[in-house]
Amino acid sequence: MKAKRGIAVPDAPAVRHSALRSSLGLVAAKAAQTGAGFAFWIVAARATSDREVGLTTAAVSAVMICTQLAVLGAGSAVIVSVGRGEPPARVLDAAFAIVGVAGTVLALGYLVLQSAIAPDTASASVLFWATFLVAAVTGTLVIVLDQALVALGRGASATLRYSLGGGVALGAAALVAWRAHGAPADVLMACWTLGTTVACVVGAVQLRRLVGYRPRPSLRRARGGPLLALGIPHQLLTLTERAPGLVLPLLLAHMVAPEAAAYWYPAWMMAWAAYTAPVLMGIVQFSEGVRDADRLVSTTWASLRWSLALGGVAAAILVLLAHPLLSLLGERYADSSAGALRWLAAGLVPYAVLQAYNAACRARGRYAEAIVVGVTLGVALCTAALSAADRGASAMALAWLVVLTIGAAAAGIRLVTVLRRATQDAR
Repeated sequence: MKAKRGIAVPDAPAVRHSALRSSLGLVAAKAAQTGAGFAFWIVAARATSDREVGLTTAAVSAVMICTQLAVLGAGSAVIVSVGRGEPPARVLDAAFAIVGVAGTVLALGYLVLQSAIAPDTASASVLFWATFLVAAVTGTLVIVLDQALVALGRGASATLRYSLGGGVALGAAALVAWRAHGAPADVLMACWTLGTTVACVVGAVQLRRLVGYRPRPSLRRARGGPLLALGIPHQLLTLTERAPGLVLPLLLAHMVAPEAAAYWYPAWMMAWAAYTAPVLMGIVQFSEGVRDADRLVSTTWASLRWSLALGGVAAAILVLLAHPLLSLLGERYADSSAGALRWLAAGLVPYAVLQAYNAACRARGRYAEAIVVGVTLGVALCTAALSAADRGASAMALAWLVVLTIGAAAAGIRLVTVLRRATQDAR
């Protein structure tokens, strides 16, 4: 063990030994978060109208977009910096300061823009402004917390914070549903934000208890500049992965109808439960590839196998139980979205290949190539889905799957080439 300003940092071999445990812990955490999230939307669907649910899902998507923009690659930069042996406390202080300011600025910017474009929606509410701002800042901090704990070999700690956060959000929504039917979108948004805030607070406590870190946020240029230079390329790549799924509900709510977003979002959210396995395996694959470049090839194939195994189980359950699961929200959701959920669940395989390719590119520093692939694929996914929106959620999901499969096939070919070159370099 080696200590850096009050932080006990595991030696590299110990961190590598815990990679599988971190991966499985992260998957379990996201499963708990997704389960609680699904239950939240079940309660929300029964507490108010489809329109209010659609507006809430659009707002949640907007928060997630803000967090993905505000994180500025700080989480990935922490993984790289800690993997290279830099003092973790100094890296974390800079990372938390940067994303806290960025999250606040982006959330306020979105709220001003939304109020100017659609002043008659939930964005006119003071409660909505407050909860949106808090959700954006705490959500961004949670992203950095996740990746910081992965870098320190403590990824499994995520299970507790996501379980508690999801449980609190669900409890708040249940209380609202019990007290009054027809809850407005800003009230539902407040319930969702409460869960995110709890997860953030628990994560901060865990970081102190597990590794002894006491935050001292700093915006000194000498610390923040190198972190941003390292993190922004990583974040651009992450945005290409996340943006299509986050932007589409917004486009549906404002270009088609809030109801279209309401029917699409539960199917996408449940499919994301399966997609989470490749995402989290990719984070650990990237972290291990940075720590030991010679193990990139073996780590990549191991991560891909675990992605398909764990995600495949979730995808199979979704395919078999699509209608019963969605009927928990109401029969109109099941009738409209069951087919979409099955098509999206089938996308687990191409999505796993795409994540393995992106993680390998991160570890090898091939950002530009992966970003170009991701932007091209993301535009194609949203365009294809929107073009089929008038035929319902199932047609949208089928179009999404076709485009994703084509993109993953091309990425898979490039993945083999990247790993072959890594093997040659190792020799």
